Amino acid sequence: MHYKKFNLKINNKILPFKKVIEVDSDKSLSIRSFLIGSISQNISIVKNSLESEDVKSTILACKKLGVKIKKIKPKTYKIYGKGLGSLVAKKNQTLNFSNSGTLARLLIGILSTTPNIEIKIKGDHSLNKRSMKKLIDLMSNFGATFLPKFKKTFPLKLISSRLPIGIKYKAGASAQLKSAVILAGLNSFGDTEVVELESSRDHTENLLAKNSQVIKIRRGSIKVIKIIGKKFLNPLKISINGDPSSAAFFTALTLLNKDSSLKIKNVGLNPTRIGFYEILKKQKAKIKFQNVRKKNNEIVGDILVKSCKLKPLKVPANMYPKTTDEYLILFVIAALIKGRSSFKGISDLANKESSRAYEMKKILSQVGIKSKLSKNEMVIFGKGIINANTKNIKVGNLGDHRVAMCAFILSILTNARANIKNFETVFTSSPSFLKIMKELGAKFEIKK
Repeated sequence: MHYKKFNLKINNKILPFKKVIEVDSDKSLSIRSFLIGSISQNISIVKNSLESEDVKSTILACKKLGVKIKKIKPKTYKIYGKGLGSLVAKKNQTLNFSNSGTLARLLIGILSTTPNIEIKIKGDHSLNKRSMKKLIDLMSNFGATFLPKFKKTFPLKLISSRLPIGIKYKAGASAQLKSAVILAGLNSFGDTEVVELESSRDHTENLLAKNSQVIKIRRGSIKVIKIIGKKFLNPLKISINGDPSSAAFFTALTLLNKDSSLKIKNVGLNPTRIGFYEILKKQKAKIKFQNVRKKNNEIVGDILVKSCKLKPLKVPANMYPKTTDEYLILFVIAALIKGRSSFKGISDLANKESSRAYEMKKILSQVGIKSKLSKNEMVIFGKGIINANTKNIKVGNLGDHRVAMCAFILSILTNARANIKNFETVFTSSPSFLKIMKELGAKFEIKK
């Protein structure tokens, strides 16, 4: 299903609120659950799955590869696993990853070591612009071939490895590349070893953790993940928690909106995903985690947020891996705090759905906020909460959900008028975003 295109107009400042909400389910976990369920034995059950565009693309891709997936009720699915190495595709069939970089990288990981795969792979116009060079190089090490040679963007042709053999990989900040290697290693001969030089989100390892025949993790000063190839995977039984990246937008809004408080229930608080909250807590933000518990090898809890005064943000490069998706909303927060905030180590933001830091610089300047952007650092000269009722925020069709959400929040906090094109892109990650905003009292107009 594709959402109808629509633009969003905003003309009103938000009023104070005190609410309890639940945000959309975790996208990273939802996508991984369907992919891993498809290559596990027997029937996997996924409850409380995110039902967004990216997840629908994942389900569609798995079905195209011969996996039976049944929706039992809203957000609950049965996946009839085919086992490792058993996905099938007609020769030259096309797989479309749509807007999802996670789906693209992880499924290519699985397919690179699945026998007899010869398919065409592509994404939407935004994904087709993103470089896949690192992924292609890694999967070539397992013996997969990508054509045309030397082309680094979709569309491509993938021919899987005839004799996949485990590799050694030194992992950087990208969890998607790490996951692709882990998933490719599952159906390779011998062992695959991932040495984690920089820590990154570990949802893939957590979902595989019960399979001690397949995965061994050595945690010391450096984490080493060992994948033992050609075994089997037990089925998954998982109920997915709320997405901390989706929760970040509502957290930011509450912190900056006068006399407001919010409780966000059942959110994933995985240590590799909460950089956003750590950065703000360091600046004395009124954020508390409550009712913290373990569920599916993941830490989950409620987030309590109260509006408060914040100090400028100084974010070092080592925060990047655990804050990747939240930098843009941090830029909005920095713009509305008095003083100079800086964000280092952000060069990878250029290879996302859009050149993200550059697009945010443009949006901030539309409401009169100055910023400086170099390849690896963004400096924002914040003005505190401003009244920008004479200003207009215009966002073109970027196909970037996070930029669209940031523009929305900047507008309702500063009273700037906003016209955001193709706002339906937000539904790739947060189908409930507008519904929750309405609950909090935000006013907007949908223009077809």
